[in-house]
Amino acid sequence: MLYENRRLFTIGGVVLVVLLVMIGGAALLNRTAETTLTVESIPNDLTLTLDGHEIPANGEVKIKEGEHTLVGSRRGFETYTKKFTAGSDRLSYKMYLYANSEEGRQWTKQNPEQEQKLEEEAGKNFAETQQRLQNKYPILAQLPYIGPGFQATYTKSKSDPKNPVAISIVIEVYSDRGRTEALKWMQGYGFDPEKLDIIWKTGK
Repeated sequence: MLYENRRLFTIGGVVLVVLLVMIGGAALLNRTAETTLTVESIPNDLTLTLDGHEIPANGEVKIKEGEHTLVGSRRGFETYTKKFTAGSDRLSYKMYLYANSEEGRQWTKQNPEQEQKLEEEAGKNFAETQQRLQNKYPILAQLPYIGPGFQATYTKSKSDPKNPVAISIVIEVYSDRGRTEALKWMQGYGFDPEKLDIIWKTGK
């Protein structure tokens, strides 16, 4: 009888250990690893969301591994969306917005140290700057372009020359119908000339 009790006790102990191991393993499997994301934003008072939830525009936040979406927005500035994948390593990202109205340009003038950081960031991250330009100006995919009586290129914005993600479309006209043909070309690709910053030139 004593032997049987000891045997039952031993079996019960083994079962208990197995259950604890299984529960612990399941907890580890279900636990999603986290890492730290450090963000620096300009303007420093912009609204920043991570996967639709507002987070501090500057500082650190804990995030889970996997796909995420950051969105920065502020009145007077262009909204920008950044998608990224988080692993186990710490991450850092600079969410910089560029002015798209007089209100935004006035803000940058009143905050010259942040304006300088914007310019530096554009220079460091050339690829991202080019992607922002492509997203904002789909017409860039067609430039340069030579059409009947005109040539289309682009240059830095005449109205906002310090903005690295603002451009002017340069249309050089060589014939009487050049301007009309250029407008037809833009409209044919679905671009609204009224929404583009166009510099018209007369060629030789």
